[in-house]
Amino acid sequence: MKLFRRRPSLPAASRPPLAAEERVVAWCQVAESPEDVVVATNHGLWLPSAVDRLGWHEIHKAAWSGRELRITPAETAVERDGYTVLVDGPVVSFLLLEPGELPDQVRARVTRSVAYTSHHSLPAGAVRVVGRRVPGRNGLSWAVRYDSGTPVDADEVLAATDELVGAARSATEAVD
Repeated sequence: MKLFRRRPSLPAASRPPLAAEERVVAWCQVAESPEDVVVATNHGLWLPSAVDRLGWHEIHKAAWSGRELRITPAETAVERDGYTVLVDGPVVSFLLLEPGELPDQVRARVTRSVAYTSHHSLPAGAVRVVGRRVPGRNGLSWAVRYDSGTPVDADEVLAATDELVGAARSATEAVD
C-alpha cells in the first residue's frame, strides 16, 4: 500500500529560465490550458507566458479560493529617493484543479517577504510603508502605497511620507 503519492516533476518544456541560484519549490498546470503552468521558485512566481518571474516582493496580494489563484502584482508609479510608490497592477487569475503545494508556497513566501509594514494617517489621506526582503539582496526594499484619495503630490504628503520611510528605515537598521 502506498501512503504517499509522489507528484511528477515539472516537464522540461514547461521549465522557466531559472537564475543560477533559483530552484522550483512548487508548480501546477492551469486548468484552462494544461500546457501552461504556474511555477513557484525560491525567488518568485513564474506565470504562464511570462518573460520574467514576478518576485515575491513584487506581489501585493495573493488569494486562493480553493480552486482559483488570484495574483495582484505591485507596479511602480514613482521612484523617490530611498523608496518606491506602488499601485496595484492588473489582477491575474488561474484555475488550478490539482494545486498541490502551490497556494501554500505562494502565501508563505509573499508573507515572508514582508519584513516591516505600518499604516499611517497623513495631513490628507493615509499611507502604508512597507519594507520587503528581496532574494539575493542585502537589506530591505522600501515602498509606500497611498490610500485611495490621498493627494500623493501635495508637499505636506511628500514631506510626511519621506519622514515615515526614514523613521522605518532607521528602526529596522537598528534591529539588524
